[in-house]
Amino acid sequence: MSVAAMALSACGSGGEAERKPQPLTIDNRLTDVEKQAGVLTPEVMWKMGRVGGAALSQDGSRLLYTVTSYNMAENRGVTVIWLMDMSTGESRALTDTASNNTSPQWLADGRIAFLSDRSGSNQVWSMCADGSQVRQLSKTESDIEGFGFAPDLSRAFYVVRTHVKDILSADKYADMDKSKARVYDDLMCRHWDYWDDGSYLHLYVAEVSGDGLLAEGRDIMGGDAAWDAPLAPYFDMGEIAWSNDSKMLAYTCKPLTGAEYATSTDSDIFVYFVESDATQNICKPAGVASRAHDLPGYDKYPVWSPDDRYIAFRSQRRPGNEADKERLFLYDCRTAQMRDLTERFDYNATEVKWEDGEHILFIATYQGTHQICRVDLQGNVELLTSGDHDITAFTMAGGRVVASMNTMSKAAELYAADLSTGGLTQLTDINGEIYDNIRMGRVEKRWITTTDGKQMLTWVILPPDFDPATKYPTLLYCEGGPQSVVSQFWSYRWNFQLMAARGYVVVAPNRRGCPSFGQEWVDQISGDYSGQNIRDYLSAIDTVSREPWVDNDRRGCVGASYGGYSVFYLAGVHENRFKAFIAHCGIFDFESMYGHTEELFFVNNDYGGAYWDKQNATAQRSYANSPHKLVERWNTPIMIITGEKDFRIPYTQSLEAFTAARLHGLDSRLVVFENEAHQVFKPQNSLVWNREFFGWLDKYLK
Repeated sequence: MSVAAMALSACGSGGEAERKPQPLTIDNRLTDVEKQAGVLTPEVMWKMGRVGGAALSQDGSRLLYTVTSYNMAENRGVTVIWLMDMSTGESRALTDTASNNTSPQWLADGRIAFLSDRSGSNQVWSMCADGSQVRQLSKTESDIEGFGFAPDLSRAFYVVRTHVKDILSADKYADMDKSKARVYDDLMCRHWDYWDDGSYLHLYVAEVSGDGLLAEGRDIMGGDAAWDAPLAPYFDMGEIAWSNDSKMLAYTCKPLTGAEYATSTDSDIFVYFVESDATQNICKPAGVASRAHDLPGYDKYPVWSPDDRYIAFRSQRRPGNEADKERLFLYDCRTAQMRDLTERFDYNATEVKWEDGEHILFIATYQGTHQICRVDLQGNVELLTSGDHDITAFTMAGGRVVASMNTMSKAAELYAADLSTGGLTQLTDINGEIYDNIRMGRVEKRWITTTDGKQMLTWVILPPDFDPATKYPTLLYCEGGPQSVVSQFWSYRWNFQLMAARGYVVVAPNRRGCPSFGQEWVDQISGDYSGQNIRDYLSAIDTVSREPWVDNDRRGCVGASYGGYSVFYLAGVHENRFKAFIAHCGIFDFESMYGHTEELFFVNNDYGGAYWDKQNATAQRSYANSPHKLVERWNTPIMIITGEKDFRIPYTQSLEAFTAARLHGLDSRLVVFENEAHQVFKPQNSLVWNREFFGWLDKYLK
């Protein structure tokens, strides 16, 4: 992999694009009919612009952010970079809809670097802060997936897909170039939504020469590394960070292959020393034998302190448990000592940023919300924000903090955050026209007593123009994960306000396994899929069903992933509570799921082990309570949805469930998306999904 030498000096003459993608027209204004109806529909929702990453300039005076908009007829979207003047609040677009422009970053000299596909492939470009002098800075053979310039602009890293080993038959046999086979000798043949083809994301470091040219990059992982940096399947560039002196690059990697990779979460933090071309694993340093057992779980997202003495990172203690508490660890580069700064704080720490040399800011999931917190180097944690909202990311510079925040009733917008008071002031209003013309339902926060005497946070979303004298069809929402929080999220796939706008009451419990209520609450679900969390679901729907406005003869149950499993299981134990079910990409048969899925550490942790381990009581209990063993009790119409490219819970699980439902004589429907995986992302597929989803519910609950 090579990079052509490209100018990187201050703003000058721009180069002509080699090959431009097709421009996309965006006109997502509401129609008069939509305004008069005042109802959130899937079509209206897909007219919403989606705020992406944001970055404050070094002095905090200007804010970069992205907005992605969609053209339904073209079945695709486009991302535009915007700039806000923080003193006036005025924003303007720096790029247009002729190409996708993402990942904007401020450079030390005041310019902006970003990724763009305007040349025909994804490359690094730069422009002046007024949007002028746009220039291409890289020209790699493959698309660049992410990048970052060193603070002194002497070097840059970039990430590209790199061929490492021959798996494709056409690679193995030069005379068989039309063959389409793949040949494997070990596990992890596929991951999430793609097959292993022998190429992996590798991290390259390129020098910038004295005359401002970007030289050929060096693969700092080694050409034979059959693993990714950043980690699959999310490939988050936040796992890579330059030191402030530009001499070191910290990154996350899991240098394992095959069955070991499939059964382990043991990723580590590596530090690459630019001048010596050496790499150090700070989680397992050479010569420290005991350290190999201290950090056997996920270690990710390194962040350098202002003086480069410390690296803060997120660490999980237990191997194989991806839902273990995300601790905020501190590594001392001088002494190689580590400590847990959030030992006394029983919540996850994410989105870590140094506020100064003595304090670190992070986002915590807290009682069904996401809030900004501060911790000092002695481990004292403060909760800085509060309220029923999700702060999902933030940027800080020049004494300012700007956060991305959303609720169940409002998609993400950018807000100025006052950390001294916790106040949040809205800066962007991307979808103001929609909120001005669409009625949202009221969201209620309830604490419900579970069968074991615990208090469970449950959100209840009411239809717009709610009338307590009216009886409404009601949906129990089953969360996926299973270790994911039912927070104040705004989803473009499972949107509570969309369900409420259709006239449904939505009951969304934070049953056992959902984070933000302490690690004990999270841990309880592992090895107990059919137990307490199922009783939690029923406690939620039974409690809310005592309200006079719930029509107990028109209740449904819906969910995806673990929520899909929940639907399959509840279908066998619900005792006629529900009149309709919808399961999206759910687990149906635990034994076949064990052999079908890819990240075996997940099923090992949550089932307790493999189905053939007859001496493992936890595992045997899990398999004994697989939903497929309850099919003889199924008596309710069910819709089953799946994606052919889903390798986490493969579509075969949904096929098995549909076969069982039909052969038991149930009204049932199977919806299969051939070009989707575990979620539905494509615009037109989303509209089809919603039409099928609401069509099924309306048929049986209205």
